[in-house]
Amino acid sequence: MITQYLYISTAPSLSREEVDGIMESSARNNPERGITGLLLYNGRNFLQLLEGSEAELVSLMLRISHDPRHSGVSVLERRIIDDPMCPGWAMRRVLIAENIEERRRALEAELPATIDAQLRNLIMNFAVLN
Repeated sequence: MITQYLYISTAPSLSREEVDGIMESSARNNPERGITGLLLYNGRNFLQLLEGSEAELVSLMLRISHDPRHSGVSVLERRIIDDPMCPGWAMRRVLIAENIEERRRALEAELPATIDAQLRNLIMNFAVLN
């Protein structure tokens, strides 16, 4: 069984370099912990999907909640799933275009087909926030 978390947080002052650093760290550390997922950042908020063992995710969520680069970490979903929805993605950054219609098209093209409808809707709704 795999645990899945979807959370949102506020980080209005991160530079592109800081976000790139988060991605590099995730891509380096997550495979050894068996964690997969994706990260969206709209210049103000993060939306992150994490998948892995419960113990690893609890430890990671504790680190995330104490990270001073963002605040207001709120778990939107926590569920047990049979198979990962983002297999092979140590951490995939999904870029959000400026134009809302471009955002929708890009996300639809990039999100794995394995993501269920409810989760896809949450991600798509986040993408239209400014």
